[in-house]
Amino acid sequence: MFFKKKELLDQNIIKLIYKKKLLTRYAGFLAGLFLVSLAFNVFLLPSEVVYGVSGVAVMLKKIYGLDPSLVIMIGSILLLILSFILLGKEKTANTVIGSLLYPVFVKLTEPLAGMIDLGSTEPVVIALFGAAISGFGLGMIFKAGFTTGGTDILNQIVSKYFKMSIGNAMFFTDGVIVATSMFVFGFQKFMYSVLSIYLISVMTDKVILGISQSKAFYIITEHETDVKKFIMTYLSHGVTVLEGRGGYTGDRKKVIMCIIPTKEYFVAKEGIKKIDKDAFFLVTDAYEVAGGE
Repeated sequence: MFFKKKELLDQNIIKLIYKKKLLTRYAGFLAGLFLVSLAFNVFLLPSEVVYGVSGVAVMLKKIYGLDPSLVIMIGSILLLILSFILLGKEKTANTVIGSLLYPVFVKLTEPLAGMIDLGSTEPVVIALFGAAISGFGLGMIFKAGFTTGGTDILNQIVSKYFKMSIGNAMFFTDGVIVATSMFVFGFQKFMYSVLSIYLISVMTDKVILGISQSKAFYIITEHETDVKKFIMTYLSHGVTVLEGRGGYTGDRKKVIMCIIPTKEYFVAKEGIKKIDKDAFFLVTDAYEVAGGE
């Protein structure tokens, strides 16, 4: 009974999350779809950059002259059917709208490829510029709580039935598609695809998480009072002291946690080292800071 109530509570929370700022989310989703589709037609398709279902469409256009938007639509529908059979109704419902709208946007933005003259721009520059725009658009889509379907569905299926993490499943599915492109387009275009995929992932993360403007410091030191005084008095930032315990020795230790603006990172790091050259500290990006001081 307890687990059933908890499950219902979790479902209600999810529903509330997805209802939040509905119009803003849909606007971001549609804008993201437009950017991803534009990048595909204007930059990635001419550069023969391959990733995901779009990459299969690029290869089939080269080999058989098939319409990429039609290939993406057929691939998306087949993957939706597989998702319904293997992953269930709920997981499939979240990917339907993106899976069906993406190929439509690819078709609608197709004429724009003829309107934008890239001149004698280097192919690698075109590929990377397209990857940056595509990554930005995907970030907007994911941030709005949507997906374009495609290999996202395939990744979930591979993860579930081959007992892989989603990360390993992505590496496997996209890896197979990109590796295949080497035999269709050659090694140079294969390298373009690898670089583009990396840039797409970086841009997607930056849009979802934002550019880190703060750093989170976790400090273990024998000079706790001096370090706290330096951070609070000189840098004018608050600190929180956490209780810690050594995993091997079992010794209890104090862990100082504080958030420092990125522009003050160097001063904070060097100041801690000057106070205690043996201090152990961990620094991570803090993408969002709320509450507190």
